[in-house]
Amino acid sequence: MEFIENKTYDEIAVGDTATLVRTLRPEDIQMFAVLSGDFNPTHVDADYARSSQFREVVAHGMWGGALISNVLGTQFPGPGTIYCNQTLQFPRQVRVGDTITVAVTCQRKFDHNHHLIFDCQCENQDGERVIHGTAEVEAPTEKIRRPKIILPELRLTETKKARYEHLLEITRGLTPIVMAVAHPCDAESLKGALLARDRGLIEPILVGPEEKIRSLAEQLGLELTGCRILNVPHSHAAAESAVSLAREGQVEALMKGSLHTDELLSEVVDKATGLRTARRISHVFLMDVPTYPRPLMITDAAVNVSPSLEDKVDIVQNAIDLALTLRIAEPKVALLAAVETVNPKMQATLDAAALCKMADRGQIKGGILDGPLAFDNAISVAAARTKGIRSVVAGQADILLVPDIESGNMLAKQLEYLADALSAGIVLGARVPIVLTSRADSAESRTASTAIAVVIAHAKRRKV
Repeated sequence: MEFIENKTYDEIAVGDTATLVRTLRPEDIQMFAVLSGDFNPTHVDADYARSSQFREVVAHGMWGGALISNVLGTQFPGPGTIYCNQTLQFPRQVRVGDTITVAVTCQRKFDHNHHLIFDCQCENQDGERVIHGTAEVEAPTEKIRRPKIILPELRLTETKKARYEHLLEITRGLTPIVMAVAHPCDAESLKGALLARDRGLIEPILVGPEEKIRSLAEQLGLELTGCRILNVPHSHAAAESAVSLAREGQVEALMKGSLHTDELLSEVVDKATGLRTARRISHVFLMDVPTYPRPLMITDAAVNVSPSLEDKVDIVQNAIDLALTLRIAEPKVALLAAVETVNPKMQATLDAAALCKMADRGQIKGGILDGPLAFDNAISVAAARTKGIRSVVAGQADILLVPDIESGNMLAKQLEYLADALSAGIVLGARVPIVLTSRADSAESRTASTAIAVVIAHAKRRKV
C-alpha cells in the first residue's frame, strides 16, 4: 500500500527543497481545458495556434501553477497544508513534449503563525525558466500519514457530436443524392430528413400525407424549402410509393420514417414490385464505440430473425462490401458464438466453421473471416491471448456477425446506451440502400445513417 506523508513545520528548515518532474502531453492540455473551462484557442485549436505568435499549441499558464500546488499539497509540506498566497511569472511558454522540473525551496519561517515562504521555480529540459514566483502557506503542525487514495481513472474521449461530425466526413466532395423518405410524420424522422438536406447529403422526396407533414413542419418551426412532397393517404401507401420511386430509378436511396419496419420491408422484398436482388437483404449497424479503436459493424441485428448458413453467406458478403466501400481494406470478420470452439450442439459454431471454409474456397470474397469467436475474443487482443487464440481477426474485428437478431439487437443497443456508441444503420442487398433506424433514434443518428447511403449510392454510380 502506498502512503502520503507530510513534513510538519518543525521538520522543515530554511533551504529545504522538494522537486517534481512532469512531461506535458496533448491530453494534459485538453484535460486542463475541460476541468477549468478555459478553451482559449491558443491552447486547444491547432489551426489557430499555427497563426499565433507561438506557432503551435501551448499549455495554459496555470497548468504549471498546478504542478507547484501538487508539490505543496502532497510532498512539501504535504497533507494539512493551507495555501495562503501565490505569485507567479511566466517568462516562457510550455509546449507539448517539454519536461518541466518544479523546485520548491523554503525561504523563510514564521513561528508565530507557522507560515512558510517558498521560492517556486519551473524549468524545461533545456534549463530555461518557464515559471517562477513565491508561495506562502500555513504548514501543518501535526504529523499525518495516510494511505494514498486511489482516484478514478480519467480518460478523454471525443463527444458524440464530434464523432458524428467525423462520420459525416465520409461524404466530403460527394454531391447530394435524391432520397425518398417514407412517411416522415413524427418529429425525429422529419428533422432527420431535413437535417440531411441541410448538410448537403440529400434532396428529399417526402412521401406521406402532405397536410400532416406541413402541419408538423410548421409546429416544429422547420422549413420545407427544397423538398418535394408526394401526397399519399397513409403509411402503407407511403411505403409502396417510396419503393416504386426507387424501382423506377427516380431516387437512389430510401429512408424509413414513422412507419413500422415490417411495413416498409414487406414492400421492399415483394417479388413482383419490390427491390430484391440476387442477394438476401440484411442490415448493418455501423458503430463508433469510444473504447474501441476502429469503426465496428454489427450484422444482422434488425432484419433476419434466425438466419440459416445460406443466409449468413449473403449477410457477411453485404457487410464486407460495405466495409470496402467505406475504404476499410480487407475487413476482418469475427463470427460470434458463445464459445470459441466448434461444438456440434451449438449451431452458431458450426455455421462459423463452415463460413470460414467457404471464405477459404472463395465463396465469400474481400474479407478475412475467423470463428467461432466469443465476443471478448473478437474485440480484445488480451482476452484472445489469455485463451491462446492465434488469429489475425481476434481483438481486431471490423465486422461482427451475430448468430441471430436477438443477440445482435441486444449487443448494438448495449453499446449505444451503455457505452455511448454513435450508431448508424443501413439495409443492404436491395437495389438501393435503405436508411432503417429505430423510432427512438435521434435526427442526428438518422443523418449519420444517411451519410452511409450517400457513399453507397455514389459507389453504385461509378460501377454503372
